[in-house]
Amino acid sequence: MPGRHVNDHQMRLFMKLRQTNAVTAAAAKAGFSTATGYRILLDPVLPSIGSPGRSRRRPDPLVDFFDSEIVPLLKAAPGLRAVGVLEEMARRHPGRNWEALRRTLERRIRAWRAVYGADQEVIFRQTHEPGRLGLSDFTEMGNLGVRIAGVLLDHRLYHFRLPWSGFEHAHVILGGESYVALAEGLQNALWALGGAPGEHRSDSLSAAFHNLDADARQDLTHRYDALCAHYGMTPSRNNRGVAHENGSIESAHGHLKATIYDALLLRGSADFDGLTDYRRFVDEVVSRHNRRHGTRIDAERAALHALPDRRTSDFEEVIVTVTSSSAFTLRKVFYTVPSRLIGHRLRVRLYDDRLDLFVGGTHLTTLPRGRAAGNGAHGHVVDYHHVIHSLRRKPMALLKLVYRDQLFPRTAYKRTFDHLREAGSEKAACRVMVELLALAHERACEAELADALTEDLDQGRSPDVDALRARFSPDPGALPKVVIEMVPLSTYDVLLTGEAA
Repeated sequence: MPGRHVNDHQMRLFMKLRQTNAVTAAAAKAGFSTATGYRILLDPVLPSIGSPGRSRRRPDPLVDFFDSEIVPLLKAAPGLRAVGVLEEMARRHPGRNWEALRRTLERRIRAWRAVYGADQEVIFRQTHEPGRLGLSDFTEMGNLGVRIAGVLLDHRLYHFRLPWSGFEHAHVILGGESYVALAEGLQNALWALGGAPGEHRSDSLSAAFHNLDADARQDLTHRYDALCAHYGMTPSRNNRGVAHENGSIESAHGHLKATIYDALLLRGSADFDGLTDYRRFVDEVVSRHNRRHGTRIDAERAALHALPDRRTSDFEEVIVTVTSSSAFTLRKVFYTVPSRLIGHRLRVRLYDDRLDLFVGGTHLTTLPRGRAAGNGAHGHVVDYHHVIHSLRRKPMALLKLVYRDQLFPRTAYKRTFDHLREAGSEKAACRVMVELLALAHERACEAELADALTEDLDQGRSPDVDALRARFSPDPGALPKVVIEMVPLSTYDVLLTGEAA
């Protein structure tokens, strides 16, 4: 039988060339393989006339099993994989080498399903219009091995995309898929784009709704609808568990992650000094993508809605009371604050990565946001600057302090405390450790003191507080000499006279 792709013209040409050429040369000039040439010589029938199909070269290894056992399995469990059928047949007939038949079995099952299998879900490709649709979703990024100051960063990306032009925006998310993360990422994307599409589609927000009661879920729905209304967008969600409804961004996740991974390889390291540096790196990667699609993005901008005068809220607001521990607990995380706030009620704006604290309308400070442990244990965000003045008066409180390990700002301080406890009494260890923390607080030498403590530990020495205090004291010779000259009061009369004139 001639090759499947041989036509009458090729066959006639081959037979003519065969009169003056070898089979190999004639087949090559006719445009098919040498094996096909030899088959034509054995069966010189034109493809248009047809010839019987090639017979089986060896016995069918599944002839005793396919119709009698395998087909009933496929009918009883339509979603059963071929490897599952293989394992079941190996269990039923252990004497045969079923692993050698795996590819044959997979081909036979695939062919059977093409004729007798159930209907499959059809994906309907969509035609996108400029300015009509924007898509949001989250994607896991923990497997890239990104480290911040040597610590592995478990994070996600909020990902926004316009399917018509290919505009993309990505924002590093430290927590889970929450409304706050969506609101912050979406608004960052819209203001970077300079406009808003007519419709915004996200997934079902199932992760954001997780563990919320009915009232909280209803409130979250209203907040999402209000966010879209603020930008003139119609909110929509794809059905839960049907990822391909958001396919225009789901498929882009893989491309974005692969691009970031390539950029990390070219950078030569996945270590960053701070979260800001990593976010800047992601922004640069996404910006390069947008520059390649600049013409289409500029064209789509003309079809977008104008942005409102201001952003809307992208935070949750909570009221907390500062306890006598100079702290408050929020979402199973313990936060310390300056002790002057004990007894005050604070208004907390809760973002994905930070907390802004207010007394009335006055902004006090910003704290990094903490996360509770996966096993249900409380988290701690502790700043020794907030409590060191009281701890200095009661140094033994350090010994059994609930958040003692979190109090130490760097690993060197914890190592020093462990060394002091091993080298002497617990009382002396607490006293020396508190003095070291006080020194770091008063002289603003936390990093330099940590280096000095590390040097002592490497040499097997206990720290000398007096020597360290002298080392990090300001140099009197380097202090500026300030001379204050009193201004004559008559100077002000001249100013007043000049103003009146």
